[in-house]
Amino acid sequence: MLGYIGSGPYCYANSLAMMLGAESPSTAVLETLTGSPFGAQLIAGSLPLFDPYGWHPETGLDAAIAHLGWTCERSDGGTPEEATDRLRSASARGPVLVGPVDMGLLLYQPGTPNADGGDHYVVVLAADQDTVELHDPHGHPYATLPTQAFLVAWEAKAISYIDAPYVLRTDFARRHRIAPLDAVRRSLPDARQWLAGRNDLPMPPGSLGGAAAVEALAAMVDRGLPTDTRTLLTTFALRVGARRANDAATCLEQLDLSPAAAIAQRQARLLGNLQYPLLHGDDEAAATRLRQLAPTYAELRTALASTA
Repeated sequence: MLGYIGSGPYCYANSLAMMLGAESPSTAVLETLTGSPFGAQLIAGSLPLFDPYGWHPETGLDAAIAHLGWTCERSDGGTPEEATDRLRSASARGPVLVGPVDMGLLLYQPGTPNADGGDHYVVVLAADQDTVELHDPHGHPYATLPTQAFLVAWEAKAISYIDAPYVLRTDFARRHRIAPLDAVRRSLPDARQWLAGRNDLPMPPGSLGGAAAVEALAAMVDRGLPTDTRTLLTTFALRVGARRANDAATCLEQLDLSPAAAIAQRQARLLGNLQYPLLHGDDEAAATRLRQLAPTYAELRTALASTA
């Protein structure tokens, strides 16, 4: 089984790895610990993402940090002035994990401002009233931005899964020394729960998870995908979904859970194989691959149940 190493939209995993420094496990482990590989969702019946029903990066970050035996301080809210003071004070003590921010409003990136930027995470290195300096894992080390412009992105008005703006995490501390694969093994009950579906999470009407989400997406492909949905799939969702699944497969194989690893790798292949047909309009092939993908979530849950 060959792991994937390369570029891709792994912003929160890359940012967390920077925060943990030399003690960080691989981003493959970090992403698996977040729970993101273990499901699919169709939010409000129209927004396809290859992560579990009701999952989002804030949930995933908290899980990964805890499974690894670390703690941190999370804070949010307040006025822009109060947020600036929090960020300045925190960055004076060390790097700060900041996000979500609106990627389309990070004005050092070409093509911005962009209303379709989506959620993103960065590591702030220094901040004062005038300038924020940061490592952006989307290819921009030591980027700078005027503080007022950064605040607009950090307010994250378009990001629906947070209750308050200006989220940051700081003061990371290791409380227990847990080996990366031991952490993955400890996280498997969470993976099984994500694959089973969770009904305790608020979701917009019409949202679907797991096989139902993928089958509904296949039906959308049959009818003709809206251009923005096709763009989301080919620029983001397929790339990150395939990588997540392959990283989970690698971790499961390292735990000697070969049947589960083989299913996760098949998911990765199907997702990766969707890129060309969706980009070039071969919707019949795309719908077929999606319908092959749909039952694999229940299969993976069954395979992981045998490890309980």
